[in-house]
Amino acid sequence: MGEPAVHPGDGPGEKHTPTTRVALLASVAALGGFLFGFDTAVINGAVGALEKVFTAHAAAVGLAVSSALLGAAAGAVIAGRLADRFGRTRTMLATALLFVGSAAGSGAAMSPWGFSAWRALGGVAIGAASVVAPAYIAEIAPAHLRGRLGSLQQLAIVVGIFVALLGDYAIASAAGSAASPFWLGASAWRWMFWSAIPPALLYGIGALLIPESPRYLAAKGRMDEALAVLRGLLGAGAARAKLRDVQRTLSSERRPRLADLRGRHGVLPIVWIGVGLSAFQQLVGINVIFYYSSVLWQAVGFSERSSLAITVITGVTNIATTLVAIATVDRVGRRPLLLAGSVGMTLTLGAMTAVFGTAGVDAAGNPVLRGAAGTAALLAANLYVFCFGASWGPVTWVLLGEMFNNRIRALALSIAAAAQWLANFLVSATFPALKQAGLGVAYGLYTAAAAASLAFVVAFIPETKGKELEDM
Repeated sequence: MGEPAVHPGDGPGEKHTPTTRVALLASVAALGGFLFGFDTAVINGAVGALEKVFTAHAAAVGLAVSSALLGAAAGAVIAGRLADRFGRTRTMLATALLFVGSAAGSGAAMSPWGFSAWRALGGVAIGAASVVAPAYIAEIAPAHLRGRLGSLQQLAIVVGIFVALLGDYAIASAAGSAASPFWLGASAWRWMFWSAIPPALLYGIGALLIPESPRYLAAKGRMDEALAVLRGLLGAGAARAKLRDVQRTLSSERRPRLADLRGRHGVLPIVWIGVGLSAFQQLVGINVIFYYSSVLWQAVGFSERSSLAITVITGVTNIATTLVAIATVDRVGRRPLLLAGSVGMTLTLGAMTAVFGTAGVDAAGNPVLRGAAGTAALLAANLYVFCFGASWGPVTWVLLGEMFNNRIRALALSIAAAAQWLANFLVSATFPALKQAGLGVAYGLYTAAAAASLAFVVAFIPETKGKELEDM
């Protein structure tokens, strides 16, 4: 690789760090996270309407809700290779176009199978966004800001979830129900999906405006461009030193292959740790709250409008707690937040298991929460979201963006993200059947997963606070 040209001001005394610029670039990349959250959660308000319009049984509903997650697993696997071959920003642009196509097709679908196919296409975009955004943010962020900027991905996800849920509530309320006609005579649930088109277009425009990752540019031998980007991110003084560090870690790099993930005794332990971290983030059942909560609260006696309002409140809770995580992740560290979150989730999920496991049932087999039981379930659900949002939600993405070294980051992150989406699919696809078997059973399984996540963190998760990516 050639040496970059020397520029005035590349001296060791230059200390300026343009934090605002770095934050703006990270925010544009995190728009992929917004669409990730929006696209996965928008289904919440439409589940009941889909059941009626397509006269679907539990298995078909589970597939309709979770088909995006299968697509996400595929998108996560291919995104790393695409990002390494074509660049982070071009991959973001392609992802934005997939989001637009999926939103348009899902809203126009005329059968459950067509709907599932369009959702799966959107899932490819979701999976790609789950890989490219944290990789890009980690590669442009200074070490002392990387935890907070990496948490922007999760903040964008939860804001996307909240906006989708709020939009579902507003559209269903204006139309009378999700299945009722809305603008231009199209059903309200169709407009729920079409509302994703404007932010997807904005994401595409943003991808055209932000600079390419300096690590990608250096890997392609484009040293002058890499140095120019680094000077804009770190200031002139730190840019050349950072580029030398990047060159050092990339000096023996070649195109990543699956063989790169193998060590002396099989797959590298750090890759398994990333896979386990990703899987546990989903096995605790968090997305049951965001995909099914409206039908869940209706099942225990709340009206459709009240259920959607409760879900919006849960979305606000999720945003607030993610802000707590962003404020503390670089001070407290990654590992302590995960430990505290696992303990809190085990306790709150255990409370929900007890409430639903002891509830009576009505003639349709739905649980009936009387008196204080309903309040206890709502309180436990929101405390559970608080514990997740302040820990496992954002910290998982921070760790996945920084725990792998430069040589394997994109590929290893793809594998870990794919594992996350497969675990998400498992939880989401099985919940309708578990709900029929009894909510106490479902939440009992999620409680066990939360307890297991605590043991996993104690045994395997390293602390990465303050470390440079080149030192991983």
